[in-house]
Amino acid sequence: MSTGRPVALVTGASRGIGEAVAVRLAAAGHDLTISARGADALASLASRLRDEYGSQVAVCVTDMSAEDDVRRLAATHREAHGRLDVLVLNAGMGAIGRFADYPVRRFDKMFAINVRSAYVLGQELLPLLREAGAATERGGKIIAVASMTGLAGEPLNSAYGATKAALISWCAAVTTEESLGGVVATAVCPGYVATAMTEGLADSVPLDTMIPVDDVAEAVASLTRLSRRTVVPTFVLARPGRHTWRA
Repeated sequence: MSTGRPVALVTGASRGIGEAVAVRLAAAGHDLTISARGADALASLASRLRDEYGSQVAVCVTDMSAEDDVRRLAATHREAHGRLDVLVLNAGMGAIGRFADYPVRRFDKMFAINVRSAYVLGQELLPLLREAGAATERGGKIIAVASMTGLAGEPLNSAYGATKAALISWCAAVTTEESLGGVVATAVCPGYVATAMTEGLADSVPLDTMIPVDDVAEAVASLTRLSRRTVVPTFVLARPGRHTWRA
């Protein structure tokens, strides 16, 4: 159960942005629950967070497309910590393709992972976030890693962008309902980030113009340091270049 330290749950924590966020939050004094599909990577990260930062870490291997798994993740977190200050919704699926022939089945799975899982997990853990909102200066934080494609249309991103736009809208609506009680939600919206998900874009988007993973992790971590009286609906991170509003 809770040690009195702030507690965070980070989804998609086995690599990339989620791993970097988990490390930063542990370094800042958080206990954590981390989830992803890869058991070995999660176990390795948990060991590192315990050894280097003294964090209490719960691990839950989770398929975010499966509702039962998402609810089990919430139950695992409640049992392990009994408290939640920061919910980082980082798990996501990305797959590009032309709208004209994009497989609807793939879109359905992407929506389940990128949006529906956030909705379900947020509902499950809202009581704990409300407790943090009422009892702590920083309140309860929901931070969803969305995308610039949810704000500005991009070729080949009709499906992915639509899911991220839904996530952005959900964060805004949750904030309107919950912020007076100290729970605020922010959608962090970067352009292309240099992760495994974007490796296939190297021919069209040079790697040295992509946003570093650590910059996104710092953006997420910075939001956790704000008081509950400050609302940041969206946090946009753009890449350098002539056109700001592009992924």
